[in-house]
Amino acid sequence: MKRKALSILVLCLNLALCASSQKKLEQQRTKDPKFQYNVGLFYLNEGNVDEALKYLDKSLSLNPRYYLAWNARGLAYSMKGDLPEAVKSFQKCLESDPTFTEAHNNLGSIYQEMGFLDKAEEEYKKALSDPTYQSRELPYYNLARLYYGKEKYEQTLDYLQKSLQINSRMALAHNLKGLTLEKLNRLEEAISCYEQALKIVPEDLNFSYSLAVAYFKNGEFNKAGEIFERIAPKVSDPDTSEKIRQYLKIIKEK
Repeated sequence: MKRKALSILVLCLNLALCASSQKKLEQQRTKDPKFQYNVGLFYLNEGNVDEALKYLDKSLSLNPRYYLAWNARGLAYSMKGDLPEAVKSFQKCLESDPTFTEAHNNLGSIYQEMGFLDKAEEEYKKALSDPTYQSRELPYYNLARLYYGKEKYEQTLDYLQKSLQINSRMALAHNLKGLTLEKLNRLEEAISCYEQALKIVPEDLNFSYSLAVAYFKNGEFNKAGEIFERIAPKVSDPDTSEKIRQYLKIIKEK
C-alpha cells in the first residue's frame, strides 16, 4: 500500500514538473523574436496574412532590428495589397541589414507594381550587384518584366536569357520569353517556349492559353482547338472564357 502511495506521489510530482517546464517554455517563447517570426512565417505560408502579421509584429516588438521579420512583414503587406506599408517594411529590413539582398528584389517588385519603374530598376540592379546573391535569376526576370512593359523586347530577351542561364526550370521566364517572341512575330520560337513552360508546370492554365493562341496565330488550328477545348471548363476569368469561346467559334468555321 505504501509502495502504491509512493508511486502516485512520484507520478504527481513528475506531472507538476512537466507542467512547470511547459509553462516556462511558453514564457520563453513569448519573449523569443525568432520563435514569433517562425510562427508568423508559418501562417504566411498558409496564406493567413492577418495572423502572420500578428506574430511578425510581436517579433519586431521584441527585436526592432530583426531583418527577416521586416522582410516577411513586407511580403505579408504586399499580399494584402497595402503596397506603401510593404515598401516601408522592406526599407526597414535593409536599414536593419543592408546585406540582405533579397529585400532589394522584393522592394523592386513593389515599386514596379506601383509604377515607379526607375526605382524598381535601381533595386533590381542593386540585387544583381551582390555577387553572393543566390537567387539572381529573380532580378533578371523582373528586369525582363519591366522592359517587356516598356515594349523594349530585345532587352527583355537579353534579361530572360540571363535568368534562364541561372535557372533553366523557371517556367515564368519561359512563358515571358514566349510572349516576347510572339510580339516579334517569331511564332515557332514562341511555341517552343510555351511548350517548355508547360513541361515544367503542366497544370498552368495561363501557359496553356498562351500556347493555344500561338498555335492559332501560326495556323495550327487543330492543336489550338484541342487545348482551348481542354482548358475552357477550368477557366474562371470571364474575359478569358469569352476569348476562348471566340477562338473556338472561328476554328469551327475554318
